[in-house]
Amino acid sequence: MKKQTLWMIIGSVCLAVLSLCVGPKWINPLQMDEVSRQILLSIRLPRVILSLLMGGALGASGAVLQGILRNPLADPYILGISSGAALLAALGLLLGSTAFGFFTIPVFAFVGAVLTGIAVGAMGYRRGGLWPERLLLAGVGVGFLFSSLLMLMMSLSSDEGMRRAILWIFGDLAMADWSLIPYGFVLILIGLILSLWRAKGLNALMLGDDIAHSLGFNPGRERWILFLAVGLMTAASVSMGGVVGFIGLLVPHIIRFVVGSDNRVLIPLSVVAGGALLCTADTIGRTAVAPMELPSGIITAVLGAPYFLYLLKQKDILGES
Repeated sequence: MKKQTLWMIIGSVCLAVLSLCVGPKWINPLQMDEVSRQILLSIRLPRVILSLLMGGALGASGAVLQGILRNPLADPYILGISSGAALLAALGLLLGSTAFGFFTIPVFAFVGAVLTGIAVGAMGYRRGGLWPERLLLAGVGVGFLFSSLLMLMMSLSSDEGMRRAILWIFGDLAMADWSLIPYGFVLILIGLILSLWRAKGLNALMLGDDIAHSLGFNPGRERWILFLAVGLMTAASVSMGGVVGFIGLLVPHIIRFVVGSDNRVLIPLSVVAGGALLCTADTIGRTAVAPMELPSGIITAVLGAPYFLYLLKQKDILGES
């Protein structure tokens, strides 16, 4: 297991370094002129770091959420948090708001994600704790409602505003900037620390509430803490670069096949693999049809959907033989 983990980390680092070099302009890190240095430090490096942060947050969120809900098909966006973030961010884009300068869209998205998370949590609350079934249904319902409002709003907007909103909603990392990274890193780190702190409790929840009680855990308390962690990581990810699907759904399953279901190992490795996947998707998106760019969310869907359908066909995703 340690050997597999080491190779996974090494592979992720190599992918990140390759992403720095690959693009419309190839950069040799050993022979850089001033233009190449500016491209590397001002454009590609913050973009790679942002993709690693976002992908890692989504990978960890997926692992935690699948444990909370005891549902192998759960991902960070099933709770509707991304829909709330996308709705407010698109509203800011379409209105041309500059209330917070460069941070306007991230702020709108984060506020939308937080408010949606609070609403879903309130609707999923019953008898002193969060109930997985209520939480899941509340998230799906809120997600559909906000997605419908988003489509309505975009259908009434100008062409340019609609185009910008669509690119952002599908995961546009072109806005990557050094100023976005510190606040996103702090929020994701808090969420990750909470997830790892309660990893044993999450293992117990996956066995059922009665068993969790017998092991000394309070299922309601554990779910609240873990739900907060997922909300922070998802909100930070969406606010920095838009909605990127399939990472939170797919990555935890891949890691389980390699290291098993112990969340003390699964969560950190999902961070590594999720970051590597989004970094790869972003590299493909900005090089495949250069000088145009494809949103990272489209690339992850193209890469992830066929493999996910293959897993579903093999029934491995449900733990069946």
